[in-house]
Amino acid sequence: MVKIVVVGGGWAGAAASINAAKVGAEVLLLERTDMFLGTGLVGGIMRNNGRFAATEESIALGAGELFAAVDECARHKNIEFPGHKHATLYDVAKIEPAVRRKIEEANVTYKLQCRISDVKMEGKSIRAVVDQDKKEYEGDIFIEATGTAGPQGNCLKYGNGCAMCIYRCPTFGPRIALATKCGVQEFMGKKADGSVGAMSGSCKLHKDSLSQGIQDELNSKGVAVIPIPSSLQKKGALESKACQQYALKEFAENIILLDTGHAKLMTPFYPLDTLRKIPGFENARFEDPYAGGIGNSMRYLALSPRDNYLQTQGIDNLFCAGEKAGLLVGHTEAIVTGSLAGHNAARLGTGVELLELPDSLAIGDAIKHVNEQMKSETGITKKYTFSGSVYFERMKELGLYTTNVDEIKGRVDKVGLTGIYDKKIV
Repeated sequence: MVKIVVVGGGWAGAAASINAAKVGAEVLLLERTDMFLGTGLVGGIMRNNGRFAATEESIALGAGELFAAVDECARHKNIEFPGHKHATLYDVAKIEPAVRRKIEEANVTYKLQCRISDVKMEGKSIRAVVDQDKKEYEGDIFIEATGTAGPQGNCLKYGNGCAMCIYRCPTFGPRIALATKCGVQEFMGKKADGSVGAMSGSCKLHKDSLSQGIQDELNSKGVAVIPIPSSLQKKGALESKACQQYALKEFAENIILLDTGHAKLMTPFYPLDTLRKIPGFENARFEDPYAGGIGNSMRYLALSPRDNYLQTQGIDNLFCAGEKAGLLVGHTEAIVTGSLAGHNAARLGTGVELLELPDSLAIGDAIKHVNEQMKSETGITKKYTFSGSVYFERMKELGLYTTNVDEIKGRVDKVGLTGIYDKKIV
């Protein structure tokens, strides 16, 4: 039986593990911390805009387990907020145990608090990965889903940002890049001004630190929109967002909050002293990032060159998924790349032809298009997501965006891929 080792237990690593195990591979998932999901622990938004179509495509392909976990933990479904329709908001306090159950149900073996620090090579193939205790984990195929943020020094190195302390590097050690350890030349994403990295599109506030009226509105409706006095509106804040689907004037003129258990503040950061001048926010406190009102989420600092099978170029038995696979932003994007990477890892290990999803599917087109765009000077400065900005516009232009589930199922069936992720390979 082919043995696949997945490094990194975020949305991408979880999806890769489940989908490799389903087709018959023996899977070992190694996670640096004591919990799965990484940024998913403070995320919360699914199915908004084009992510609905990508989600239903993934389910039709046979990779519905993690989306089912999201639905089980949903606080609100089918909500709207500026620029976004039919969103699901999951409860950040409940999602990790739900995902862990899906991993266990797929018979994936996993080890937590296992920080991979090195690799053992044979030619252009990885023979084993090595953890902090010098223990080796051998495998036939490896998948890297370690993300692109951290370590802590990047908070100051790249400007007003945070190395995403939700990753808890001080306790569990910083992320490493397997591809770099293998000698692959990785590359960095850039902001529109050419500087390195990117900021996330949101922060999280402690819900109990807000006025009772705002709390009640969030709990009942899932969204609260609070006008910002003109004198307190931030200038130039929208340009810094990695998630450009939120770079709308409504997000500059209003405080937009979503209920994910936290109060998700849809802006990269907001100076605390200014925020507390807005009625209802007098006692506001940041939950994430720990940088608070200084900045948020410096990411895309270690991207892997890859093909459209999600195989890392230069290494014969390494795949990548999630942010490692490119400038695809979001949980849905991590799940769909992880699913394909896991499936193709099993195919490679058993000598079956690798699967490239056709560009008649939104997922296939996104994987292909982003790979092409990252090779250009302008493309590397953009971020791509099913839910907004340049890629959502492309989805609409190509007719790939729809909320008609039967139409989406028909699209997958037409290319002969219905349930492909559920079919045994090994």
